Amino acid sequence: MTPMVSATVDSAALRHNLSVVRKWAPQSRVMAVIKANAYGHGLVAVARALESADAFAVARVDEGLTLRRAGITTPTVLLEGIFDREQLDAAAAAGFELVVHTPEQIELLRTQNADGPRFKVWLKLDSGMNRLGFKGAAFGAAHAALSALGAVRPPVNLFTHLASADEPELPTTAEQLARFSAATRSLPGERSIANSAGMLSFSDAQADWVRPGLLLYGVSPIAGAIGADYGLQAVMTLRSHVIALKDLEAGERVGYGGNWTAARPTRLAVAAVGYGDGYPRNMGSGTPVLVNGERAGLAGRVSMDMIGIDVTGLKRPPKLGDPVVLWGEGLPVEEIAVWADTIPYELVCGISQRVAVVLR
Repeated sequence: MTPMVSATVDSAALRHNLSVVRKWAPQSRVMAVIKANAYGHGLVAVARALESADAFAVARVDEGLTLRRAGITTPTVLLEGIFDREQLDAAAAAGFELVVHTPEQIELLRTQNADGPRFKVWLKLDSGMNRLGFKGAAFGAAHAALSALGAVRPPVNLFTHLASADEPELPTTAEQLARFSAATRSLPGERSIANSAGMLSFSDAQADWVRPGLLLYGVSPIAGAIGADYGLQAVMTLRSHVIALKDLEAGERVGYGGNWTAARPTRLAVAAVGYGDGYPRNMGSGTPVLVNGERAGLAGRVSMDMIGIDVTGLKRPPKLGDPVVLWGEGLPVEEIAVWADTIPYELVCGISQRVAVVLR
């Protein structure tokens, strides 16, 4: 049975984008970020498509365990680390690498049996994002404490996150890089700094490991650009179908609140997609979609299950069952994010559970 709404995930595009990342950072290993269900693309399917990545990064223990249950043994880093004994034991059994960013996590590692597994650990410096990590003298103390633990496989590796790399004109990233260099220059261990935007805009942030996320999915992290500008291919295409066609007279209104009025005799298509599928309710009239590959604009408010589309004058008059693309092939998600007054991350991560994710 054909699903009413589907998100097609192009595995060949994923592999292509990984190859582009490697060309952008030829001296670095790639820690592919597949947290949040691989940004809505399907955690296990994406991991299998990106099997040649050097490591995976997920946010939480349960995401990593999903990979292990699927038989995926690629080195996996927990970006938020672990928070209790149960998680520590699960991480040890699964062989996860840990990001450490609080004193409490160091204390948990101190409880690890000396005869148990040793962890590869990434110590996080808060270089200016003020979210996770150690600052100043606390970073040095944390490094010394971790280095003395039998549960930690030496050397301790070094990690930070960039707050504003998507705005390269700001001084923020250069300041963060300077803080990271000052805090770590005398320390051994592998280094990881750059996210997608940092990798593109700051070559000195690439270090031993880069952590691309959005780039792998064919999307630009830089406002005003699209993935194709960097040689990337769109991975997710969100599709629905036409389920009704109506003819309106000039002056008739459409949808809840009737906030769109036909300015002329209008052919209206109704597609089976709405905010119940993760297509944002705040998409305004005129937001582009593709109907049989032609651009058309939304007419009226997005409903839970449906949208109206002004298809007047399309070269190929639509019929019931015809495909409607909300973003993806031929319609960059970056463009749709502008209409939604959000970022592409939120759109691709926000598709709901009733959307069928189909690997191609």
